[in-house]
Amino acid sequence: MRAISSSPTEPGAAILGAGARPRPGLRWASARYDRVKWPYSPRVLDIAWTAFALGNLAAIFLFPGWETIPFHIIWASLTLVYGFRAWALGPTMWVLSAVLVTTAIGIGVDVWIGSEPAAELTEDPLLAAMFLAMAWHARRKLAAERSHRLISEQNARLLATQRQFLQDAAHQLRTPITIALGHAELLAGDLTGQQAGQDIQVVIGELNRLRRISERLLVIAAAADPDFLHAELVAVDRLTIELVRRWRPAADRRWQLGRLDKVTVRADRERLSLALDALLENAVRHTACGDVIQLSVIKGWPGRHARIVVADGGSGIAPDQLHLIFDRFRTGDDGERRGTGLGLPLVRAVARAHGGDVTVRSVPGEAASSS
Repeated sequence: MRAISSSPTEPGAAILGAGARPRPGLRWASARYDRVKWPYSPRVLDIAWTAFALGNLAAIFLFPGWETIPFHIIWASLTLVYGFRAWALGPTMWVLSAVLVTTAIGIGVDVWIGSEPAAELTEDPLLAAMFLAMAWHARRKLAAERSHRLISEQNARLLATQRQFLQDAAHQLRTPITIALGHAELLAGDLTGQQAGQDIQVVIGELNRLRRISERLLVIAAAADPDFLHAELVAVDRLTIELVRRWRPAADRRWQLGRLDKVTVRADRERLSLALDALLENAVRHTACGDVIQLSVIKGWPGRHARIVVADGGSGIAPDQLHLIFDRFRTGDDGERRGTGLGLPLVRAVARAHGGDVTVRSVPGEAASSS
């Protein structure tokens, strides 16, 4: 069984992420996670805090007996402004030294005139040590965020480069493959020898396979682009009936229609048909003449998924292979080369572009059933 499921956009009407919405692609990967932004010039904040600190320093000298209040305000404001500014190491040490010396002088004067006990002098180095610990931790956090941001941006660039390469390669391969295929088909009509005819048919088959690979690579690579989908209203039940009618003469299987709930969604009809064709091609490839292939459309409950289900009566998939079948170019572990190995990855790319997903359940040796 191979099932495509999605999140609905309206109760009971959804398939493959109905209401296809643009995806953010890779733009999120380059987002900046900087510290809190100050709405004015950083120099304005520095000047404002300096004036504020000087005012509180003056209060230490002007109001003996109350000096602990402006004293603690200076240190608290220093910590607060550092959260906005996070000065470099050199300026931070200069500011810390200035605050430490000036506040120590203010407290020292009060201790000398007898308005405060000598024990008050221990607060200054204690607060300085606490500020240093906080600044060290903040700088470590900023360095880690910067490193994480650089890695994310590098990964985003690599993914974008890889996707662009796949698109370019698929585009560049399409024309020469088409030309070579056309010439090979012309040669096939002129050749009369049995061996030569068989050889040219092998060439034609491989060229067709190469063309399918390039076309599917192009779709998979483009699936993350915001403009990948061109949504329209699609009656999924009628689309499923059309698919069965189209595939019935192409493969000698027992084609059946299962449960067909009426589901109309906004989706890209062409991409959706392409994904379902790939799903049915995979079902045909892993079944024999006379095996059952059944298509169903199941409407989900409000807020739940709706599904297109393709169930077949083939030999099934080994449990240890289920998590691998969506890998690119994987064509089975039986030693036989089947298809392009890009059909199911294409199905997943189209499903996720619509906001849905594709899942598989199978029991080897038994007819598959939908979930």
